[in-house]
Amino acid sequence: MDSATATAPRRRPARPRADALRNRERIVAAAREMFVEYGSEVPLDEVARRAGVGNATVYRHFADRAELVRQVVLSVTDRVADHAEEGIAAADADADAAFGALRTFVHAAADERIGALCPMLQAGFDPNHPDLLDARERIERSIEGLMARARAAGQLRADIAVGDLMVALSQLTRPLPGTACLSMDRFVHRHLQLFMDGLMAPARSELPGEAATLRDLRER
Repeated sequence: MDSATATAPRRRPARPRADALRNRERIVAAAREMFVEYGSEVPLDEVARRAGVGNATVYRHFADRAELVRQVVLSVTDRVADHAEEGIAAADADADAAFGALRTFVHAAADERIGALCPMLQAGFDPNHPDLLDARERIERSIEGLMARARAAGQLRADIAVGDLMVALSQLTRPLPGTACLSMDRFVHRHLQLFMDGLMAPARSELPGEAATLRDLRER
């Protein structure tokens, strides 16, 4: 082997440029909003337009729609889990504040557009993709942990499971079909507050059926 070749320094992989990272973040943010409003089949050209980038930029960052959908799910999952873990810390610091921490989490999750996780429940989406396994386990563990603390404090009704919370959050934060209904988005936090009041113990009524788990939601 030539000595010059043997001692040649290895090139480090080039880091993405700052503007490229910003573009990627803008695409994911735009897709997150549009998936909530119109579903994950929204044309990628429209995602590019809302993100303020060219079509080629979208495909430069994401090979296909499935990759973009997966990245949106990862982004929302991680951010929502962050909020749940902050709620756990608050509940551990003051058990009497457990339900308040759960309430704060629900409103924060709504602001993260948690309805963008709906593609996880659609046929064709692979919830067991290696990139998603840890994120899914983390969000389930953190939300269940926060609810368990509120339940242990006697503040959360006993017949509610994490799946019930996720279904309500997704439905209440997802606009009704049609652009005319988008103006109703400003009422989301008001309706979430009403929903949370219904979760407080003691329960005012007996719920029909069984509490929904996340496994129930995945079985489609």
